Amino acid sequence: MKKINRLKNVGSVGEIKKRIADIGPMLPGKIGIQWIRCKSKGCKCTAKNNPQKHGPYNQLSFTFAGRSSTMNIKEADLGKARKCIGNYKTFQELCKKLVLASVADIRRAGFETIK
Repeated sequence: MKKINRLKNVGSVGEIKKRIADIGPMLPGKIGIQWIRCKSKGCKCTAKNNPQKHGPYNQLSFTFAGRSSTMNIKEADLGKARKCIGNYKTFQELCKKLVLASVADIRRAGFETIK
């Protein structure tokens, strides 16, 4: 019974598609802080005792379609990047709801309604 109730509460396919179309730019992944060693001779980051790495740098890390990637994010762009990450999470949730709504429609009306 829980499964059927869940299918009834997801909304219509058309509504969900409209919400997906209105999401805006998306970025998958998470933002982390990175400290870097440049490996230049004589730099403080290469010192054997108490090395002082360069940073902190904001870095977006993600894996998509089986490929890992990173992207540096400027401090001034952090808010926009976080918004894009939130948009991606919203997109993922709406995609799940779209599938559930489609299943509910087919269960209700049958396969004859498919174009």
